[in-house]
Amino acid sequence: MLIQPLWFFDAINSAKKRNVDLLLVDTAGRLQTKNNLMDELAKIKKIIDKKVPDAIVESLLVLDASQGQNGLKQAKSFAKSADLSGAIITKLDGTSRGGVSLAVSEEVNLPIRFIGAGEGIKDLRPFNSYEFVEAMLADK
Repeated sequence: MLIQPLWFFDAINSAKKRNVDLLLVDTAGRLQTKNNLMDELAKIKKIIDKKVPDAIVESLLVLDASQGQNGLKQAKSFAKSADLSGAIITKLDGTSRGGVSLAVSEEVNLPIRFIGAGEGIKDLRPFNSYEFVEAMLADK
């Protein structure tokens, strides 16, 4: 028997009742090795399709730039469960250059939507491939 994630079901009902235009869902803390949590991501998509079939869904994977090849494994696993539409690469303010983003974009076919280089909202900005490559190749 599949158990619906009740918190998400309630969130959609509440948003619909209040005529909310945007519902943000943060499913952070999931490990790709935990099958039950990954299955829950697929259930969320089914709930959206059932409750709000005309919804525009942006499903973004947030990856830590310092994860390297493990980030690529995560992206592959999450792409299977979550019907991802893009990625956000964070923690580019340290020594990491974010090379995993190239592999994620190429091998998982995920566009990089945003990059994060700090902890504030202003540190999250739209991804610009030219600027990214310039920064990656620059001397630090």
